[in-house]
Amino acid sequence: MPSKRRSQSWSEVKQTGNECFKNGQYGDAASLYSQAIQLLEKAGTNQQDLSILYSNRAASYLKDGNCEQCVKDCTVSLDLVPYGMKSLLRRAAAYEALERYRLAYVDYKTVLQIDCNVPSAHDGTNRMTKVLTEMDGPSWREKLPPIPMVPMAVKEKLLQSTAPASAPASAPAPASAPAPAQNAQQNGVKEKAKPVVSDAAKKKGRTLKEEGNALVKKGDHKKAVEKYTQSLKQDPTEITTYTNRALCYNALKKYKEAVKDCSEALGLDAANIKALYRRAQANKELKENKACIEDLNSLLKIEPQNTAAQKLLIDVQKTK
Repeated sequence: MPSKRRSQSWSEVKQTGNECFKNGQYGDAASLYSQAIQLLEKAGTNQQDLSILYSNRAASYLKDGNCEQCVKDCTVSLDLVPYGMKSLLRRAAAYEALERYRLAYVDYKTVLQIDCNVPSAHDGTNRMTKVLTEMDGPSWREKLPPIPMVPMAVKEKLLQSTAPASAPASAPAPASAPAPAQNAQQNGVKEKAKPVVSDAAKKKGRTLKEEGNALVKKGDHKKAVEKYTQSLKQDPTEITTYTNRALCYNALKKYKEAVKDCSEALGLDAANIKALYRRAQANKELKENKACIEDLNSLLKIEPQNTAAQKLLIDVQKTK
């Protein structure tokens, strides 16, 4: 009589699932990841490992064309461990396949906040920008869901991490983490920790920002600056308040102040289009052509079809 086969551990089942994934057996891989999830939950939940298993199963679903289930698994994975780049990229790809382009754009942009050197996130952002512009016209950004602000701690963890993540070798994966010197300072600005802001202060800041926006529409940039300044005292983490005040400073020909505000915004989001563009505008007026061209090139890597940036780049190159 053959001896009784010992039960496999969740990690062994997961490894078998990884092998199936490598061999293109995506249905089998998904089943094995499901078994590993059940075993891990019975053994006592480890959020990090469980998040990886859900993300791996999501990759299998995505390869098999089961995009709805991929989205669900990626969302569970991100609930367990927020801002996981592989889960964000897989969910973005699934959203794109499901023609939920706004949600795909948000996930691709979130990845770029974590690591601005991920080619697939840049490519995805460019595709979504083109599609959304065709769908919604020039004001397409106004219809987007909120893009989450990635905490500085997440970026620091990426820099400190040296071990590769456990995932199927053939699964879609972000580029390797850049060297600390590259990621610590992006677009000429050192990223900084985000201060904690109370809900009451955020609400007050939002109200003041909206008052500033109304003044901009009336052409009163000077008073709008005052409102935005008051707003930032309440909530110094609101990126759009910095970029809106920079717009006003450019209109008032206070270009150094505009550069400073855009740099603050880029310290919070290194891939912010408005901050890159408005800082480029200010640097052009300050005759800082090299800095202007650098910002425009960074912008065009994110949005190659941005016609305003293309035009400004041509103009500044003529004056070199």
